[in-house]
Amino acid sequence: MARSWGELLGDGRPDEETADQHAGLFSRLRDSLGRSRRALTQELAAATFDPGETASWERLEEALIAGDVGVPATAELVRRLEARGELGDLNDALAAEVAELFGEPPRIDLAGEPSVVLVVGVNGTGKTTTIGKLAYRLREHGHSVVVAAADTFRAAAEEQLGIWAERAGAEFVEGERGGDPAAVAYDAIERARRDGRDVVVVDTAGRLHTQTNLMEELAKVRRVITSRAEGAPHETLLVVDATTGQNAVQQARLFKDAVGVTGVALTKLDGSAKGGVAIPIAYELGLPVKLIGVGETLDDLRPFDARDFARALVAG
Repeated sequence: MARSWGELLGDGRPDEETADQHAGLFSRLRDSLGRSRRALTQELAAATFDPGETASWERLEEALIAGDVGVPATAELVRRLEARGELGDLNDALAAEVAELFGEPPRIDLAGEPSVVLVVGVNGTGKTTTIGKLAYRLREHGHSVVVAAADTFRAAAEEQLGIWAERAGAEFVEGERGGDPAAVAYDAIERARRDGRDVVVVDTAGRLHTQTNLMEELAKVRRVITSRAEGAPHETLLVVDATTGQNAVQQARLFKDAVGVTGVALTKLDGSAKGGVAIPIAYELGLPVKLIGVGETLDDLRPFDARDFARALVAG
């Protein structure tokens, strides 16, 4: 079975999805990753893979690199496959090793009182809708949520987030247009304390005049959050757009260094031939992929399941 929201959020609730529902979800994920899978496997399918031939291994390396898996992760996957000796079906073996590369299934840390989830990422990645859908799922799992619109520079994002907060049954905190984002985060944590809410989800700006300005602004928001809640932010989620390929890896590296990212939400897999980018994000940067977005509906934000993802990406 796919990972449940209960497993991701650590609340121990059993997965209520039936086998048919899971099959449908996997089918949707497989369709979403169709272009990525073809990019990875079409070159391998052109000729029989022979583990005894150097040319076969070279074709595999080229296919993985072309599929945005990246050089370090490609080298590690090839090393693991070679170490197997007897490969059997190449795609099945590759899928198994890809799943292993992602490591242990991650959780979203909700251990604080209140727990503070800081959400970062550049504009256009689907950050606002990811926050809204996450807030909805948190409420569905019994959490009381405050959503903070600390991206005070984009009126459209603030309005959209407010609509999502209302839909999710979450409290909504906003500031003055162009105001201090850190002040909004501060107010949201104080509101959560006052009203007895247990999770604060903070949206942040994705673009300022320069990259340096953005990172300084995010660092300031983070410092204010840290000063207001012990151990906060308990989770710093980076939202990245899968269609940007290796740029997504660079963004992940940059945000990890600047604000201490603890997990990644990978969005827009529904239209991308670059789904393989999840692998270097996890392997090269050590950042667990916690959420994936494969479409626009509420059900299209899912807990990341390494085994299902690897099968859909490689074996199908």
